[in-house]
Amino acid sequence: MPQINDLSRSLTVFEQDRTLVVVVEVSLSSWLVGGVLPGVARQPMKKLGPDKDVLLALIWRWKDEASRSGRDIRRVCVAYEAGRDGFWLARSLLEHGIETYVIHSASVSVSREQRRAKTDRLDTELLKRTFLGWLRGERGHCSMVAIPTIQEEDARRPNREREKLVGDRTRVINRIKATLIRFGIRTFKPTLRKAEERLKELHTAEGVPLLENTRAELLRDIARLRIIQEQIKEIEQRRLCDLEASSAKPGPHAMVRLIARVVGIGIETADMLVMRSCHATFGIDKRSLATRA
Repeated sequence: MPQINDLSRSLTVFEQDRTLVVVVEVSLSSWLVGGVLPGVARQPMKKLGPDKDVLLALIWRWKDEASRSGRDIRRVCVAYEAGRDGFWLARSLLEHGIETYVIHSASVSVSREQRRAKTDRLDTELLKRTFLGWLRGERGHCSMVAIPTIQEEDARRPNREREKLVGDRTRVINRIKATLIRFGIRTFKPTLRKAEERLKELHTAEGVPLLENTRAELLRDIARLRIIQEQIKEIEQRRLCDLEASSAKPGPHAMVRLIARVVGIGIETADMLVMRSCHATFGIDKRSLATRA
């Protein structure tokens, strides 16, 4: 039974003689663009700078070339892998009437050979074969990522920032504990409110106070920990204010409040579920809720 918003395969009939297929291997300093032009034997490949306008000009030029070969091009499909550039390029191409897809990087199958050759040209060819298989409606080639609006991307930032800060907090705490364990101190808790004062009273297992350089390093780590904790608290308070301000409005915030009513799921988990599922290929149902929780 077909699923709603199933992005694991294309549900549109693929007319190869009327479809211009373009893939873009996106990197930091350049883009490598490959195409499949109906009626043209060669499969062109062009290296460009990271410029949307130059890419558009190349696509229209390839379309004209295919049209001159006697093909009636009715569809232009462009795809690239999700990565550092995010979705701004996809939104820009969609505004120009170009059918654009963003490939989920982890869904592309690659060779399992231990020493697989890897270049931008080979990656572009792989993307081309993968995208063509997806356009034909075959399963197992790749999955596409739902393209969010710029507002939806902005709404995800607090959750992702908090997740990163929580990881930073854990790393700082572990670093402080590891430093103290080298001196035989295992009971110190860096998250205490008076951690700086207690640090001055600590003695090593040999009965001597912590030396100057070690104490200075630990004080700097505790200062970093305080800043991280304040930033996490600021994000959490802002989220609560946003939820209260939109208590009577439908939308993602209403979904957060609804999920948070489930026993064992707090505001943070509910917000993570909404941000990761609401704009994905499926909505929040029982299956996705259980899987992500």
